[in-house]
Amino acid sequence: MAKAPILTPQADDFPRWYQDLINKAELADNGPVRGTMVIRPYGYGLWERMQQEMDARIKEAGASNAYFPLFIPQSYLTREAEHVEGFAPELAVVTHGGGKELEEPVVVRPTSETIINDYFSKWVQSYRDLPLLINQWANVVRWEMRPRVFLRTTEFLWQEGHTAHATYEDARDYAAYIHKEVYADFMINVLGIDVVLGRKTPKERFAGAINTLTLEGMMGDGKALQMGTSHELGQNFAKAFNTSYLSKGGRQELVWQTSWGSSTRMVGGLIMSHGDDNGLRVPPRLAPVQAVVLAIKGDDAVIAKVREIGDQLKAAGVRVQVDDRTDTPFGRRAVDWELKGVPVRIEVGPRDLENGTAMLARRIPGGKEPVRIDELVGMLPKVLEEDQALLLAQSRERRESRTTDVKTIEEAAEAAVAGGWARIPWADLGPEGEARLAEQAVTVRCLVGEDGSVPESDDAPGAIAIVARAY
Repeated sequence: MAKAPILTPQADDFPRWYQDLINKAELADNGPVRGTMVIRPYGYGLWERMQQEMDARIKEAGASNAYFPLFIPQSYLTREAEHVEGFAPELAVVTHGGGKELEEPVVVRPTSETIINDYFSKWVQSYRDLPLLINQWANVVRWEMRPRVFLRTTEFLWQEGHTAHATYEDARDYAAYIHKEVYADFMINVLGIDVVLGRKTPKERFAGAINTLTLEGMMGDGKALQMGTSHELGQNFAKAFNTSYLSKGGRQELVWQTSWGSSTRMVGGLIMSHGDDNGLRVPPRLAPVQAVVLAIKGDDAVIAKVREIGDQLKAAGVRVQVDDRTDTPFGRRAVDWELKGVPVRIEVGPRDLENGTAMLARRIPGGKEPVRIDELVGMLPKVLEEDQALLLAQSRERRESRTTDVKTIEEAAEAAVAGGWARIPWADLGPEGEARLAEQAVTVRCLVGEDGSVPESDDAPGAIAIVARAY
């Protein structure tokens, strides 16, 4: 009788495969309150690496980290009508504290535009105070009706950037810079996901924004996942909170603003973009552990050699872990590391030691081959870069092969329902066609130019709508 697979095959049940992988790779558990999650150490290690890479890019963009309160007075949200209307169904509201009813209910932050604007209005006095560029790493709460770990949870972790500028052009350009140089650079070159950069339609735009820029990734089942967004807020919040400055000409002017965010949803995107029926495949540039050195048996010489190899790789800048837990069967340990998607396994046993070799197992392309131990340090960086490039190429090939150019609304819906993306001229679709697609749970993910660029406006000539089912 054939052994039952460790994971439900993707082709049989993609959602079940996703949940199996999260459990078996020890990434997360469901929390005690519906829609919450407990992120386990290996899953949090992935998020920490994402934070490190993103934080460096955010600081390179000139923003500084700060922190704002979790609780926001309910009255703050009502000051920007479109914003509160957009978030109303998702709000968690606290009415009692310290055993007493609160004089004013407080909202557990769904996002921080309102409270940050209250402080921006105090901190910004003159044009000399601009631009003001702030980011925070925090948790937010949006009451989720259909939760799924990492993808849609009631509480999740994220970064949210908030900026104030003297001119519309400066704010517009900064939102675009974050979109391309921070988010796209990280997602393409570190996560290895070939995201599409586009502009949201007015229907899909962030509540309170005048423009939303998005990054959409195709998952292994052909659905789209919004990986991050950068918003031009115009002067909507500045008007509501009187966030103004004294210009060089001596006039009081309202600031122009942006906000932008990415979250632990990217962990879900990583799983669904690169995972296979054997588990995760983690891009080497992201991986908390790029290589694991395994002792096959508890031989003293073997243990000494795997630790020596680990020290050499660490000195060479490789993120490495030594697995010398020989009281646990080797096969079980190898499967566990494969499930976790560590890019490279270096396996050493007594016979390998006699031959001066180790078995090199590459998770991303698959396969094993013996290599000389004294060549490992020199060859591993090249191997890791090859595998990083392979993941990105596979992501791009999947998106391109499963994207169809269509001319009608019916063809667009058919392509999306079949598990792919459709490209249709926005002029042929329009808001009416977008509404018809929504009846079939199909959405316009973004608008792109004919050349793949980001359109300058919602009605830019030649704009193409990317249509798909989405998470």
